[in-house]
Amino acid sequence: MDRPDPQRARLIDVELDDTIGRSTPDVEHERAVAIFDLIEENSFAPVGDTGEGPYRLRLSLVEARLVFAIARENGEPVVTHILSLTPFRRIVKDYYMICESYYQAIRNSTPSQIEAIDMGRRGLHNDGSQTLKDRLSGKIDIDFDTARRLFTLVCVLHWRG
Repeated sequence: MDRPDPQRARLIDVELDDTIGRSTPDVEHERAVAIFDLIEENSFAPVGDTGEGPYRLRLSLVEARLVFAIARENGEPVVTHILSLTPFRRIVKDYYMICESYYQAIRNSTPSQIEAIDMGRRGLHNDGSQTLKDRLSGKIDIDFDTARRLFTLVCVLHWRG
């Protein structure tokens, strides 16, 4: 099977719909960084799309579901996928708790304690990324690094500041 052209099987734009809502300047900054990182390096292709990318992604929230509206570079719609966020609730909650522990540890723990907490944080992030990759399987082809960047964005979408 031919592999898609990496210059075409990728995102060139990610937009957050008004349903996502706006938050504090710090949260908005984190969202912008997550989007920048995702666009900067990704592998993204809707399964079964006979056309060509690159793609634009518009994310919105509808009743605790994340809507992926995918379009071509010129704005022509390709497909929309709806993903339940329920499988991510526990992972995101645990991830935020361990991040809080990490930030506290930076202030008053030993380097080995900080490293142990950071390993746990990275492990949870990997679990969330794999869950996202699995949930998108058969819908959107992404590599693990793209899943990590998308999971970061999912986390930031939940963060209220």
